Amino acid sequence: MLAGQQQHLISLIQDAVRSILPDATAKVLLERPKVAAHGDVASNVAMQLAKPAARNPRELAQQIVDILLAQPASAQLIDSAEIAGPGFINFRLSTAARHEVLNAIAADGPRFGHRPPSPDKIMVEFVSANPTGPLHVGHARQAALGDALCRLFTSQGLDVTREFYYNDAGNQIDNLAVSVQARAKGIAPDADDFPADGYKGDYIADIARDFQAGAVVQASDGQAVTASGNVDELDDIRAFAVAYLRREQDLDLQAFGLQFDNYYLESSLYTSGRVDKIVQELIASGHTYESEGALWLRSTELGTGDDKDRVMRKSEGGYTYFVPDVAYHVAKWERGFHRAINIQGTDHHGTIARVRAGLQALDIGIPKDFPAYILHKMVKVVREGAEVKISKRAGSYVTMRDLIDWVGRDAVRYFLSQRRADSEFVFDIDLALSKSEENPVYYIQYAHARICSMLAQSAQLHDSIPTAAVDKLVAPTEFALLQRLAEYPATLALATQELAPHHLAFWLRDCAADFHAWYNAERVLVDDTELKLARLRLARATGQVIANGLELLGVSAPERM
Repeated sequence: MLAGQQQHLISLIQDAVRSILPDATAKVLLERPKVAAHGDVASNVAMQLAKPAARNPRELAQQIVDILLAQPASAQLIDSAEIAGPGFINFRLSTAARHEVLNAIAADGPRFGHRPPSPDKIMVEFVSANPTGPLHVGHARQAALGDALCRLFTSQGLDVTREFYYNDAGNQIDNLAVSVQARAKGIAPDADDFPADGYKGDYIADIARDFQAGAVVQASDGQAVTASGNVDELDDIRAFAVAYLRREQDLDLQAFGLQFDNYYLESSLYTSGRVDKIVQELIASGHTYESEGALWLRSTELGTGDDKDRVMRKSEGGYTYFVPDVAYHVAKWERGFHRAINIQGTDHHGTIARVRAGLQALDIGIPKDFPAYILHKMVKVVREGAEVKISKRAGSYVTMRDLIDWVGRDAVRYFLSQRRADSEFVFDIDLALSKSEENPVYYIQYAHARICSMLAQSAQLHDSIPTAAVDKLVAPTEFALLQRLAEYPATLALATQELAPHHLAFWLRDCAADFHAWYNAERVLVDDTELKLARLRLARATGQVIANGLELLGVSAPERM
């Protein structure tokens, strides 16, 4: 049911209620019955009102229905209504109302379900990997969720910025540098004198070889770094290794089809003085104290739910990792992003309260729930029934590039978007490669390709399809498919509101199922020209919306399979 139709029906119900209970107030909600045979849309308004009005809910429901159906304005929208259970009202839409979605799809095309642009800005920060190795499957899940969410935000009119935060400072970068230095000096990863916390993947040897060869690398910010080749110059090695891995991650993201609007370097927070400035402001706020040679933040007093105070500056010197995070989020706020979402793994859960505590201590008008977080659980990769844990290139984990090479970008994007972020996920390589209805990517894309094939066979009728009369579309499978298409705009709104792209993934799977059921039940290319044109119009509309939905997940809609 289209949004305009929903509002019309809600208005009619409200008018009927006011004529019976002038002083009553009820929020009229419409939902799809769990059993399709019960109707197209249902309301529990009579059950809401019955108790305060001292009325029998079924009798009240019947009175609402009688008044509503007596209104001439109801005739084009509602075919019938019946009372079910303790007082639910189940409505069946008129045939004309069911068909209206085809006009809406024809009018809006690729923008069906979209909302007009608004000035509301939002930043989504995701992936944000340390430049210490290839992107892993957890980063791939962030990439799929983050990009799909950004596309959904854009569809609903928001001004979206994608940002990648490079953690290019701290101990992990020092470990990277000494690891490359060790390999450049011929020290093997399993040798006793290899750095204890060093990185052991084959990519470290690649970096060491290119550094010694004087290679030039250029990362996403456009700055080129030339290797000096001097294995004793650790600063040179550090700069080259970071640039090298940033470029490698850029290539992985390109293979994924993902481009960021901004790249923000953690190191810039130090070189610009932002970290020192934030520390001084926190001290001036009165929310810090010295103890055991360390500087602490009174995070337990700042209302963000932290269970203990946090060290800001360690006794041996240097700031803990949440301090630059506070400086970074102040920078987000100052850049005008007063709505921001971070997509990170569940291992970052502990940082939420302390970052928010630091922002609250500054007392600069940032709300307590800034930034918002989506925390995703890790991904388990399975092939032939066994877990895959090791990538030779990375040394200890499966990479994003591994997944893309094994099953293709479309499958990676869809599979990693089809579950709630906070749910465990098993990525089944064999399922992603299968050509069966069990593989949702294949099943959905096959529906689109089948539609394209059908339309290609009827190329001589293309000019007649947009204006085809649709009154002959009355089969149950046609009504089911029409209703599914009408739910698409509400699905986009729900997925955006709940920060949950999996709602769209589920809808696409259900839409493909409705299409295949219709295709198998009703012949499309029949001798009756009017009926054929009507069914081709339904097929074209379905193909358009499936393509729209796949595009929002970053998945292709092939015309042939």
